[in-house]
Amino acid sequence: MKGALLVIDDEKNIRETLAKLLEEEGYYVKTAESIESSKKLIQSEYFHAVLLDIWLPDGDGLSLLGYIKTYLPDTSVIVITGHGKVEHAVRAIKEGAYDFLEKPFSMERLLLTVDRAVQEVLRKRLPKVEEEDLIGSSKPMLELKELIGKIAKTNTNVLITGESGTGKELVARKIHELSDRGNAPFIDINCASLPEELIEAELFGYEKGAFTSAFTRKQGKLELAHGGTLFLDEIGDMSLKAQAKLLRVLETKKFTRLGGTQTVYSEFRLICASNKDLREEIKKGNFREDLYYRISTVVISLPPLRERGEDIILLANHFLDKFSREYKKPAKYLTEEAKDLLMSYPWKGNVRELKNLMERLVILHTGEEIKAEDIRRLLGFSPKEDYETLFRYKDLKTAKQEFEKLFLKRKLKEYNYDLKKVSQEINIDLSNLYRKIKQYNINIDGG
Repeated sequence: MKGALLVIDDEKNIRETLAKLLEEEGYYVKTAESIESSKKLIQSEYFHAVLLDIWLPDGDGLSLLGYIKTYLPDTSVIVITGHGKVEHAVRAIKEGAYDFLEKPFSMERLLLTVDRAVQEVLRKRLPKVEEEDLIGSSKPMLELKELIGKIAKTNTNVLITGESGTGKELVARKIHELSDRGNAPFIDINCASLPEELIEAELFGYEKGAFTSAFTRKQGKLELAHGGTLFLDEIGDMSLKAQAKLLRVLETKKFTRLGGTQTVYSEFRLICASNKDLREEIKKGNFREDLYYRISTVVISLPPLRERGEDIILLANHFLDKFSREYKKPAKYLTEEAKDLLMSYPWKGNVRELKNLMERLVILHTGEEIKAEDIRRLLGFSPKEDYETLFRYKDLKTAKQEFEKLFLKRKLKEYNYDLKKVSQEINIDLSNLYRKIKQYNINIDGG
């Protein structure tokens, strides 16, 4: 994804044309036709750039400039209008607009302006993180990218926590790539995939004859990481014996190979990852407290996919595009019902599970349109089992809120978004219905 854009224009055909064009260029695009509907999106989502029409049905579009700068201070605003006057351009630039385009404008000029505006935002806000590597415009992802930008150039040890499939190795590689060690080796080892008797051999290496199958000398991961980064994935599964040896290496940067006597020196940056709560593992006696404090100078907690909101759709579209090109298949798109299903699904396997699902859809689904039932079929449940997704929540309050949101969305659609009829049908005050729609950020523009 090249960036997230908001197109604000009162003319439907212009909104749809711009959205289609920009989506084809690789942007994630939302549209709004008024000041009021724009404010809802600006409050709930992040956009790298906003294309803002001056003439809107409920007021002067330029009045939104201050609002955008309040909620999205780094966002570039490109003002567009069919009534271009010098005073409008001057006022827009003075109030913080990035550029000013007069209708009718060439598509080439528009794309060039948008591209430059988005790149400027990425340079300011995320100077060291490429958007296509860490896809997402949700608040947790933006905070993650900023944190990576801050710590990448340091040599501090980093602990990355999060559920399986959230992208811990991707984050570790990005930190390495953006560091001064970026051209040096990135050496990784999965502590959970190796039995206890092999983990030390992999870490420290061994001399010929150190054990029965040691026919030659082998350098260990610690030695190979000299000058670069060592990534220990699932460090919570490392044995206590290996933990003790690793702690000594971190204190001295020196060790010996198994079966050897020669001291080996290795200077490396350590990044660890775990899907376990290491503090709980310490209480259980499974992890050394002194090692924990050594490896956790900076802790990065990756959010599960189910908590990343619209990032789910961004990622789904990214993977659909990626695999369509990879397998030379026609482009596919998700219906609104399919998007709703993806947003409500628990994603226990996180991004990895979503990626696998999109790959299967590209390979197995024959049409261009992907419907909710197509996804249900591959996920292995029927339409009547939608409610099962609510059981992913651990607390009753959250489950109630999610059910209420799903209930309201279905009732609104059932009554064609007639709020008065819906309020009467579900027996709540109209003002209360408005409040809940705002609380749950439900789109009431017919989808």
